[in-house]
Amino acid sequence: MKSTRILSILLASALVGGAGVTAMAQNNDAGQDIKDAGRHTKDAAKDAGQATKSTTKKAYHKTKKGTKKAYRKTKKGTHKAYEKTKEGTHKAYNKTKEGAQNTRDEINEKRHNDEDNPH
Repeated sequence: MKSTRILSILLASALVGGAGVTAMAQNNDAGQDIKDAGRHTKDAAKDAGQATKSTTKKAYHKTKKGTKKAYRKTKKGTHKAYEKTKEGTHKAYNKTKEGAQNTRDEINEKRHNDEDNPH
C-alpha cells in the first residue's frame, strides 16, 4: 500500500507541477501575444501614416497643377478680352470721329448755304 500511496503522491505532484509549468508557459504566451499585438498596431499606424502622406502629396500636386492650368487659362482669356475690348474701342472711336466729322461738315455746309441765300 505504501508504494501505491507514494505513487499517488508522485502522480499528484507531477500533475500539479505540470499544471504550474503549463500556466507559466501560457502566461509567457499571453505576454508575447500582447507584445505582438502592440507591434502589429505600430506597423498598422505606420502604414496608415504612409498612405496619408502619399495621398496628401498626390492631392497637393494635383491641386498645384489645376491651379496653374486655371491661371494660364484665365490669363489667356483676359488677354483675349483685352484685345477684343481694344478693338471694339477703336471701332467705336473711329465711328464717333466719323460721325462728328459728318455732323461738322453738315453744319458748315448749312452755314455756307445760309450765307449764300439770305432770307
